Amino acid sequence: MSDGAGGASVKEITTPGLLQRLTHLPREARDTLFLLLVIAWLILPQVGRLPVWCSAMAAAILLWRGAIALRSQSLPSRWWLVVLLGLAMGGTYFTYRTLLGRDAGVTFIVVLLALKTLELRAQRDAFVVFFLGFFTLLSNFFFSQSLLLAVSMLIGLMGLLTALVSSHMPVGKPPLRVAAVTAGWMCLLGAPIMVVLFALFPRVAPLWGVPSDAMAGRSGLSATMQVGTMATLALDESIALRVRFEGRPPPQRELYFRGPVLSTFTGREWLPLRSNFPQRLQLGPNLQVQGDPVKYQVTLEGNNRPWMLVLDATPEAPGIVGYTPYMNADLQWVVDKPLTDLVRYNVQSYTSFTHGPTRLNTGLQDFIDLPPTFNPRTLQLAADMRRDPALATADAAALVAAVLQRLRTGGYTYTLEPGVYGTHSADEFWFDKKEGFCEHIASSFVLLMRALDIPARVVTGYQGGEVNSVDGYWTVRQSDAHAWTEVWYAGRGWVRVDPTSAVSPGRTGSFQRLQAPRNAVTQVLAGALSPQVALNLRAFWDAANNRWNQWVLNYSQSKQLDLLRNIGFESPSWEDLSYVLIGIIVAVSLVGAAWTLWERHRQDPWLRLLHRAQARLARVGLTLPENTPPRQIADLLRQRLPETTAAPLTDWLLRLEAWRYAGQPNVESFTSLQRAFRRLPWPDNLHP
Repeated sequence: MSDGAGGASVKEITTPGLLQRLTHLPREARDTLFLLLVIAWLILPQVGRLPVWCSAMAAAILLWRGAIALRSQSLPSRWWLVVLLGLAMGGTYFTYRTLLGRDAGVTFIVVLLALKTLELRAQRDAFVVFFLGFFTLLSNFFFSQSLLLAVSMLIGLMGLLTALVSSHMPVGKPPLRVAAVTAGWMCLLGAPIMVVLFALFPRVAPLWGVPSDAMAGRSGLSATMQVGTMATLALDESIALRVRFEGRPPPQRELYFRGPVLSTFTGREWLPLRSNFPQRLQLGPNLQVQGDPVKYQVTLEGNNRPWMLVLDATPEAPGIVGYTPYMNADLQWVVDKPLTDLVRYNVQSYTSFTHGPTRLNTGLQDFIDLPPTFNPRTLQLAADMRRDPALATADAAALVAAVLQRLRTGGYTYTLEPGVYGTHSADEFWFDKKEGFCEHIASSFVLLMRALDIPARVVTGYQGGEVNSVDGYWTVRQSDAHAWTEVWYAGRGWVRVDPTSAVSPGRTGSFQRLQAPRNAVTQVLAGALSPQVALNLRAFWDAANNRWNQWVLNYSQSKQLDLLRNIGFESPSWEDLSYVLIGIIVAVSLVGAAWTLWERHRQDPWLRLLHRAQARLARVGLTLPENTPPRQIADLLRQRLPETTAAPLTDWLLRLEAWRYAGQPNVESFTSLQRAFRRLPWPDNLHP
């Protein structure tokens, strides 16, 4: 593939007539520019994951190659390619300390794809670019399998197929629209095969299984909580999980999805319980449930964490394929390995329950300990409360009620932007700032409880969610991340207390979430769309993503076996899947072979070849009746085309007629006529 574009200065290229100049570019330059645009489209989704130098290098090379096509300049020498290849290898090794592995391999492939365009001289080079382009397209799914990416890569696939079809079309300047239509038909014809392979090809893991480090950098709950960090999750509107309830869902104020429980405070950060040697008595969950269970199904986004998110409280292990769930001492359900893929599990939870020890023991001391020299004013506040005659003999419930009343009436506010807290975070909350996000409130509340010698701990997770009016699923986002507390009451065990509700009752009762400050783009979009339209669009998009997750990403071997049961297999296995798939392939192949034989017998090969020639001429403006003989077609071509252009076509038509009617059919083989037809130089148009 070479460039034949006429010379053009930079000034001319940037004039208002650029579009007209692009329209009249020679075919080689036009096809090259189209291919460069497709390559840029394939690389674009990975820009955020590639090293900066790789993205910059690929963009510079593609722009350089586009300028060469526009100006009809010579391609750079191979020394340039050797130098750039060396820089790419060095950059990849310097970044990853290896040339192997997923990240290094994808980085290197992207650079090779861009570099290969600089030696795009012949059709063979174009085929290498197409191959690398298809590989780059697939590599996007190593990092994400979202619906948006799938749609984007489908567009990229159409672009690559269009460029591939165009490279096989005869000389001249056939419109890209014609190649795109052919590529579209190829996709449609291949779609049934894709569906069959997707449904029946045996698999042992969810679709698009990727290494566990694919989730690196994914936002979500952490195993620890530093005061002031959870507020960043409120800025993240990505989905954490989806829930489908069987029957009526619980009230929104009871939707607490339990995550890590944090019991050790270092002065700045909350950590899971870490008792010193000798270990104190380890407390079990001692879960007791009452009432009717809430049955629901959770679709959890991969988060590279080992915990499952379920409603408080769940006594029985959720049903999850490929993992071993167990409940730890903090009433949290975890699995034996990180959840790197989208998973779905069925759960039964009880919103009425008790758990933990009912009598005071040495193990509860872990939930009273405080680090020395931190928050002295909070400690003094606890001492003052204990000296208050009204609270001197109060039990834990009365002291909790007193602190919650202080939160309601003391001028405390719930905000995403409380500013930076210092070393004594609880002191600043109770006496100085009096504002914070949920983790500021929960942390300060637990520290005050412990200063009052009441066992308390922080629980993190998600609270609430919103129902999607399109598909009926409850959507829980990262912005629903929440921190609440559990306080130990004698005779009752651990009791959930959400101090944020005292400061902002709407946070847990009526889905009143704090909104992140809008940037300029968000403000423009908000001004262009009414709030209701924006909510409806978001609901439709979430529902579409949910269907994609349920039907595609979470299509596992169990669903394949269920499909076989529905068509009559009693105890299907993966061998049965293979037999069904092979049977379908053989059946389709036999039908195709029978169709081909019938088509050959139905129509004379000579007539079929003549009709192909007539159809090709119809594309460029010469429409003829089906019974027009070759000699008459040749006469019409002589009238409409210059002699040099018409000669190869008329010569072939006369040879075709001679083979049929000259009485000497063996003078030239019919196969040679077919090969010659594919090499004919068809004109761009035949309009008079």
